[in-house]
Amino acid sequence: MGSDFQVAFWAAKRAIGAASEEAYQRHGVRAGQQFILYELWAEDGLTPGELAKRLGLAVPTVTRTATRMESAGILRREPHPTDARLVRLRLTERGHELKDLMAGEVVTLTEKALRTLDQDDRERFIAYLHEVKTNLTTPTV
Repeated sequence: MGSDFQVAFWAAKRAIGAASEEAYQRHGVRAGQQFILYELWAEDGLTPGELAKRLGLAVPTVTRTATRMESAGILRREPHPTDARLVRLRLTERGHELKDLMAGEVVTLTEKALRTLDQDDRERFIAYLHEVKTNLTTPTV
């Protein structure tokens, strides 16, 4: 049973990752950049350090990704208003436009992934995924 779960989970994870990457790349967004976008859509103007903390990443990882996103015209760096050592990452018009495009891709991918499940099965499946996460992140006594 354990091996079956691991094989099925990792195969599904790889398939979701590949489909997501393909969908996002159609809009010039590379894998992983969507997480920075989600955070900046919620609160534009975060520093790389703030983003790193929220996403559980190293600051150099966020900085490298932000540089790629800046080159792609998705965000820009602005001086921090009170600390000259820091920059704020601000979405460009293109970065803001991606919000609706990406939301559409997520809806399409979700529908494709769950198309054979009825609404009750979808809700149970999502609940099970939350339960698996809780089981793996809650210390056992």
